[in-house]
Amino acid sequence: MTAAGRPQRDGLSIGAVLAQLRGDFPDVTISKIRFLESEGLVQPGRTPSGYRQFAVADVERLRFVLSAQRDHYLPLKVIKEQLDAADQGTEPVPSASAQRLPRKLVSLGSFDSGRGDGERSSMPSPEDFATEREIRLTMEEFLAQAGIDAATLAELQQYGLVRPGAAGFYDADAVLVAQTVKAMTEFGIEPRHLRAFRASADREVGLLEQIVAPIYRHRDADAKARADEVVKELAALSVALHTLLVKAGIRGVTGG
Repeated sequence: MTAAGRPQRDGLSIGAVLAQLRGDFPDVTISKIRFLESEGLVQPGRTPSGYRQFAVADVERLRFVLSAQRDHYLPLKVIKEQLDAADQGTEPVPSASAQRLPRKLVSLGSFDSGRGDGERSSMPSPEDFATEREIRLTMEEFLAQAGIDAATLAELQQYGLVRPGAAGFYDADAVLVAQTVKAMTEFGIEPRHLRAFRASADREVGLLEQIVAPIYRHRDADAKARADEVVKELAALSVALHTLLVKAGIRGVTGG
């Protein structure tokens, strides 16, 4: 019998799988594993009582999926295609410990940097958009951390680049925004010139909200976890696309 009074089962429980994965993937959660199951990326067995039973192969599949997301910034659709091909015998079974992913999987996370040395450019991953513990800064604390004065803050707020929370506090992202804008001002760019960045970001968020809102309205227990994962993936893809488009545009400016 287990400590919870249930018979010991063959295979691993979802909690045991989480314990195995946490060392390499500290952000993974039970909700994340359930979401990956709901998307068909892993299909654990079930006991007669309905408890999940993960085999060693299931854990390796999860490792591959999480590695592909974290290290190669791949969307789940592409990862699933590779796993399906492996299941059908048309591709070798992928391994999380492989030195590199098959060419079919090399997309946003790896592309020619223009340097000819195969160096991978830094691109966002869904984990970059995970919700972290909220940091609440007073205006004085915010100004000190951002390295700006009150007049600059007022200008940033005027153009929507920094927005305090409902209670008037600022978070860590606001500090990074202020620091980034401050660095840009050294090139003669003023906050008023950056209104287009705010408007563009708001449009992207609005598009993502339209896509995930129907998922959040589902009433099943895993709906929010699924929606959270989808919005993080879409956010990473959105920022990656923006980066690639700017990169292509810069080539036109520099003639590269």
